[in-house]
Amino acid sequence: MSQTPAKGLFITGTDTGVGKTFVTALLARAFAAAGYRVGVYKPVASGCECDAAGELVATDAVALWEAAGRPGTLEQVCPQRFAAPLAPDQAARDEGRRVNAELLRAGVEPWLASTDLVLVEGAGGLMSPISDEDYVADLAYDLGFPLLVIAPNQLGVINQTLQTLITAASFRTGLPIGGVILNDVRSPDPAADPSVLSNLRELEQRCVPPVLAHVPWESAEFPEPISAIATMAGAYLRTSQVTPGQAVSTSN
Repeated sequence: MSQTPAKGLFITGTDTGVGKTFVTALLARAFAAAGYRVGVYKPVASGCECDAAGELVATDAVALWEAAGRPGTLEQVCPQRFAAPLAPDQAARDEGRRVNAELLRAGVEPWLASTDLVLVEGAGGLMSPISDEDYVADLAYDLGFPLLVIAPNQLGVINQTLQTLITAASFRTGLPIGGVILNDVRSPDPAADPSVLSNLRELEQRCVPPVLAHVPWESAEFPEPISAIATMAGAYLRTSQVTPGQAVSTSN
């Protein structure tokens, strides 16, 4: 699938806990409001909780489904769910099960057939294990969608973001990189963390893939027009991919 025109976006992050679900939900809501039939797909989730019927429910998947206007079914949004708050492969082993690597990939097909575009949210970062055989980057490569890298607005984000971009650009033959979204993971407090005032500027200067948006703390909507991201989702793979040497800027 990696060589076909994109019909979606793969949302990853510099780490876990950086706001991937929050930002993906904002994107889903914005696409839906703009008239797109948007699908949301979380291939696997851990740390799920049992509902009244004893079924495991992924709260992140519910948030995405609600934001997109409840397309399809929750089972289609997140077909593989595990209870332990561990990496998916470890959570599955805790239950005497295995993550189905084939389903990770095949689960996106109903969305491709029924929507204008699909937002795929990965687990953790690119090198987080997602099955016994795969890292998140393997799934991203096989799906072939441009990456949106969610980066937390806090001290250390420059290093983490550049490492993620270099990893993406050098993985196999390279993952297509759409851009970076800086996300306020807490109410900014410059007295406690002065970097919150300069991280956006630093990322814009040092990243070759563009910084597409800065999402304020508890934002109710995506802060930038959705049209540019929609165009990228539909046509990005018809342009040249980013090579490892192009992932970051060395200029000051």
